[in-house]
Amino acid sequence: MRRVRQCRQRPSTNGFFTEQHIKGNLMNNAPSRFDELDMRITGWMARYGIVMLRISLGLIFFWFGVLKFFPGLSPASDLATRTMDMLTFGMMPGAVSVPALATLECLIGLGLLFNVFLRATLFLLFFQMLGTVTPVFLFPHEVFTQIPYAPTMEGQYIIKNLVLIGAGLVIGATVRGPDKIAHPEVIEEVEEKLS
Repeated sequence: MRRVRQCRQRPSTNGFFTEQHIKGNLMNNAPSRFDELDMRITGWMARYGIVMLRISLGLIFFWFGVLKFFPGLSPASDLATRTMDMLTFGMMPGAVSVPALATLECLIGLGLLFNVFLRATLFLLFFQMLGTVTPVFLFPHEVFTQIPYAPTMEGQYIIKNLVLIGAGLVIGATVRGPDKIAHPEVIEEVEEKLS
């Protein structure tokens, strides 16, 4: 058997460690090294994840909002115009509804980017998301090639908003501060006391 000199470990009686000895020691240390690395990575994610989520969501809203100010640049403008027309019973023409929607999305984006008026910003986000989902019911044949499982490009554009809604919920859980995120057990306890 091959012998390997190792100075940090307690040597065997002849001053050398066997290969089996070293492999055993590395295997015993592997879980603790993995745990340490895992704790560092998850700690970094916990520290910066919500901020990165808020900023990325803000960028998406601001970017898509700005596109709506320029005719022909937003792939959703036509569907958004017809949806607003249906929802307002024709009282808001496209020349007004698209810039209004663009302004709303830009305000949501700026609120998220700069972390200002977060409660109001999230209210506007969820209000805007309600409007975004309505084409599924108003124009199902334009949203799906095969209802309800094969979306068109516009349908995919709408369905991806589920991720934006989830991101808004996660960000909303932190409006009282990052150390005030409610754990499910705490919520259940409070609900039981209120019942």
